[in-house]
Amino acid sequence: MGFVTGTPQCTEFAIAQDIATTLASGQETGPHGEVALRVVPIVGNGGTRSILDVLTLAGADVAIAPVILVDRLREAKTFGDISDKLAYIASLHVEEFHLLARPEIASLTDLAGKRVNLGEDGGAGAVLGREVLNRLGVKISESNLGPDAALEGMRKGDISAALLVSGKPVSFLAWAGQAKGIHFLPIPYSNELLQQNYLPSTLRHEDYPDLIGFNAAVDTIAIKSALFAYNWPPRSERFRLLELFVQTLFTRFPEFLGDAHHPKWREVNLAALLPGWQRFRPAERWLQQQSGGEAALRKAFGRFLEGKPTANPPDREELFRDFLRWRERNPDK
Repeated sequence: MGFVTGTPQCTEFAIAQDIATTLASGQETGPHGEVALRVVPIVGNGGTRSILDVLTLAGADVAIAPVILVDRLREAKTFGDISDKLAYIASLHVEEFHLLARPEIASLTDLAGKRVNLGEDGGAGAVLGREVLNRLGVKISESNLGPDAALEGMRKGDISAALLVSGKPVSFLAWAGQAKGIHFLPIPYSNELLQQNYLPSTLRHEDYPDLIGFNAAVDTIAIKSALFAYNWPPRSERFRLLELFVQTLFTRFPEFLGDAHHPKWREVNLAALLPGWQRFRPAERWLQQQSGGEAALRKAFGRFLEGKPTANPPDREELFRDFLRWRERNPDK
């Protein structure tokens, strides 16, 4: 099964590798050592091309992609009407904006007129980074290099800053700490235009000990990602393969919550809904069979809270997500 993801330097590729290696283990093998399900990561750009690959490549079944980008592709009909061609399997983690800058760049305003790398054209960094900087009134000279070339350009002084949109911590960015004076620039969430489509987030010392000082933090913004799938016709061979993938992934999901896997797995709530999109039917069916659906879970959660002092609605939602994660780790309770 083909799994389209971002560049090998990004966390999304690490997530795909986690899935590929974990699901490859524990399966019964055939007479020649073959397994029933093999997940093959396919390098994309983590943006519009990844979705185009799922829509057009025969061997590409699923992709990790920013929800905001896929929503816009559907609204603009960039690839035609994709409402029925794509379905989501699960809402995933958030992807943070990592804006690295050279020593002489102290703030966003210092980037005016400077060369800033936003990543490959069509990727999340290029599309959304351009939008964010425009909304903040920062006019730059854009370049579209890959992560390795961008960091090398910063070391040489050819590039003043580089943006990478990916889930923290991005292991690749550990290399950036070896370049003297390279640091993260904060991206303020106070702008009302950003609050419409983005989430607040923070990069901390624990995430990047070589780039952020002890007890220090850098404010930034983030976007939600999801696992999208081509909506194969029922009873087709690819549909059955994708159904097997979903059943295996969901059943073995607790394995991904351990320390051996990327910490972003701990943000994933399989039962979370993705407004405006239909869930892949076998995934919805699995969730209903396991828990009676989110509505039943919320009723159970409400009964759990009866008679207990409750906090404000945002706190209640956070408690509900904790409750779901506990249910996923303890399916027999």
